Parts: sequence; C-alpha cells; structure tokens
Amino acid sequence: MKKLIPALGLLLSACGSESQQPPAGPPEVGVMTVRSESVSLRTELPGRTNAYETSEVRPQVNGLIQKRFFEEGERVGAGQPLYRIDSAPYEAAVASARAALAQAQATIASTAAQARRYGELVEINAISRQEAENAQAAAAQARASVAAQQAALRSAQIDLARTTIRAPIAGRVNRSTYTVGALVSAGQADALTTIQRLDPIYVDIQQSSADLLRLRKQIMNGDISRDGGDARVQLRLEDGSIYPETGTLKFTEVSVDPATGSQVVRAVFPNRQGLLMPGMYVRAELVQGTKRDALVVPQQAVSRDEKGRPVVLVVDKQGKVAQRVIETPQTVGTNWLVSKGLKAGERIIVEGQQNARPGTTVKPVAMKGVPGKEQASAGGKPAGEQAASPSQGEGR
Repeated sequence: MKKLIPALGLLLSACGSESQQPPAGPPEVGVMTVRSESVSLRTELPGRTNAYETSEVRPQVNGLIQKRFFEEGERVGAGQPLYRIDSAPYEAAVASARAALAQAQATIASTAAQARRYGELVEINAISRQEAENAQAAAAQARASVAAQQAALRSAQIDLARTTIRAPIAGRVNRSTYTVGALVSAGQADALTTIQRLDPIYVDIQQSSADLLRLRKQIMNGDISRDGGDARVQLRLEDGSIYPETGTLKFTEVSVDPATGSQVVRAVFPNRQGLLMPGMYVRAELVQGTKRDALVVPQQAVSRDEKGRPVVLVVDKQGKVAQRVIETPQTVGTNWLVSKGLKAGERIIVEGQQNARPGTTVKPVAMKGVPGKEQASAGGKPAGEQAASPSQGEGR
C-alpha cells in the first residue's frame, strides 16, 4: 500500500502537467492576395485546313491525249505543260485560216485600186456615180474580209496553243484522272487533275455566333482592347503537337450558318515545310484581345457550393474566413478569370481549405509561386500575356 501512494502521486502530477499546456492556435492556411493585371483573351476552336488556291484542270479543245508531262504529287509551276492533245487538226485549221487571210489580202489590193480609178472617172462623168459607189463598197468589204480572216487565224492559233494544257497556278498536282489515249472535250464536267497551292494555307475555324457577339460587345464596352494589326492564331495538330508557325486572322464570314449557329473564321498560315495538308483537323487558339485590370485566381482555390456555384474562401485582416460566390467566365492558363465576387487586394485561401470553414479563424501564410503574375513571368510570358479561354459551365 505504501508503494502505491508514490506511484499514484506521480500519475496525478503527469495529468496535471498535461492539463496546463496552452490550447492549440488557429490552423495555418496558404493564402494569396488577389491582384489586377492585363491578360490576353484566347479561345481554342476546331478547324479544318484548306488549300490557299485550288484549280481544276480541264481541256479547252477536243481531242485525244497524246502525252502527260508531270508526275502525280509533284510541285508544278504556273504555265508548266501538263498534257498534250493531238494537235494535227488544229495545225490544219491554222494553215487554212492563214491561206484565207492571204486570199483576202490579195482581194483588198485589187478592190482598192479599182475604187481609186472609179473615183477619178466619176469626176469627169466617164462612169455613173452608182458604179463608183459600188467600187468603194467592194473595197470596204475586202478590208472587212481581211479583218475577219485575221480574227479567224487568231482563233485557230489560240485553239492550237490550247492543245498543250498548262498549269494555271503553281502548286502540288494531284493524281491524273485521264490517261494517254483518252478522248477529252472542251467544257467537260470531269477535271483532268487538280492543282493546290499549299504555301500559305488556310485554316477555316468554326466559332459560335453567340461567343462572337459577346466578344464584340465587350470590345464596344471597353472591357477588352484589341491590339493593332491582324489577330494572331496558333494551331494544335491532330497528334497534340503545336504547329511551329503563327498565323493571322484574315476573314470572318458575314453570315451565320442556321444549322450550326456558327460563323467561319479564316486564318492563313505559312506552310513552307508542307506539314499542313488540306482537310486536316486542327485546334486553333485565337488571341481575341486584352482585358485590362483583370482578376485571376488559381483553379485550386475555387470550389463549388451545394448549388454548383463557384466559390472561394476569403480571409480578412483578423484572419476570419468567409465564403464568397464568384463568377468565372473564362480560364487563364491554369487560373480562373474572375468577373464578379472579388476585389483586388483581398486574400483567398489556396491551400488548406479543409482546415477552414466560414466563420472560423485561421492563420494566413502567404504562398509563393502561386499561379498569377509570378507564375506567368516564370513560365516565360509577361503578366500581360496570360492566355484566357472560355470555360465550360461558367458560374453565373
């Protein structure tokens, strides 16, 4: 019994020392201060590549194909011979027209001389005035016949030249649909081959008319500013890689497709290496403008409430936590662009949200390297060059 008393005293002493420890302080959370900055508004849209120029090669005269001068798939220059049609009938037509012209020229000499003589004779009343007028008319008819035969010769020469079918544009020639020995005719529906100019190359992008209308309203209201010059466009290829060349926006279709509710936006890209081919599916990233004094927050700081609205946890100067509903119309890289619900200078929790509840007090610790200006600069882009793209299911 005497041995148990000292042991009991030690146990009570230990319990007393534990009860005297100070209570735990508020939990630490990582916070960042919201700052305003300029961001480049970007949107990523689907598109298809199209040739810069396309020419369907058709014959302009009738005849048999005697020779093909090109290899399918090669590059050809403008004016380069592609096919030769049997020229014998057209050479004969040129010879006939040349002979008819010579005959008309011979006639004009005699009729002109007769008209001069009759003109002298009518002055001395040696012949009737009617005879003189007939001579003048015959001379005029001879001159007109010469002009007609000259035109006929020129037409025959044009047809002869057309027996050599030449490339109307420079580009890459596709497969030939006709072989040597095939009979072709002027104005036929089927093309002999097709030539496409691929450098530069077009990219036709489908953009929702509602998105385009919203963008134009933002520009009119001054919420977004447009930089001078053509808008820049970047491409993501089918394999996920980024196309190395930057394109420019050249054209927006003036009408909306009633079936899809979208407009075609056309961009042009250099294609010196021939990586882009007509018909390829691509994703185009358009720089639409710059938003001044924009607020961006990390995506990790944003959660959803029971109504599905985007919310953040705001910490005031006393360390008290409050939940704030915000609107996030677009993403900016890995951040959200905030249009409503926050002000510059406010602190939001980016780490440790599980330790914070609205109405509780926390110990805020400033985070370094959180998405924002610092991260944008570290990533090789200035703060004003962060990319913003439309979000899916924006909070409203």
